[in-house]
Amino acid sequence: MPFQKLGLSDEVLRGVQAMGYVDPTPIQLRAIPLILSGRDVTGSAQTGTGKTAAFALPILTTLKTHGKCRVLVLKPTRELAAQVDTAFRDYGRFTNLRTTVIFGGVGYGQQREDLKRGMDVLVATPGRLLDL
Repeated sequence: MPFQKLGLSDEVLRGVQAMGYVDPTPIQLRAIPLILSGRDVTGSAQTGTGKTAAFALPILTTLKTHGKCRVLVLKPTRELAAQVDTAFRDYGRFTNLRTTVIFGGVGYGQQREDLKRGMDVLVATPGRLLDL
C-alpha cells in the first residue's frame, strides 16, 4: 500500500515524496491509520525502520494548520531530539506548521526566543524542558 492510501494530507505527502520515500515500512503501515483514527499507539521496531515517520506523518496531518503548541515529543538525548526535529521539519516542509527543539549543552537564549515566538511541535529533552 503506498503512502497516498494512508490518509495523509497532500502537504505531508509532498514532504514524504521530497524525502524520496516510496512505500511505507511495516511499522508505518500499522501505526499511521491508527494514529489518524485517534487511537493511542505503542510501537517497537529496529533502528532505521521509520518509527519517527510512523508518528510524525499522522501528527502533521492531524495538526493541519498553525496554532498553539499541540505536540510535545520527549527524547532522552539531544542527538535524538535533533533527529526528530529535523524529521518533523522535513516531512512538514510544505505546511505552515512550526517545529522547535530544546536541549541542554547550548545556551538558553535562542531556545527561549523560539518558545516565546510559538510553535506547533516542540521536541525536547526532559532536563532542558524542566529548566525552561
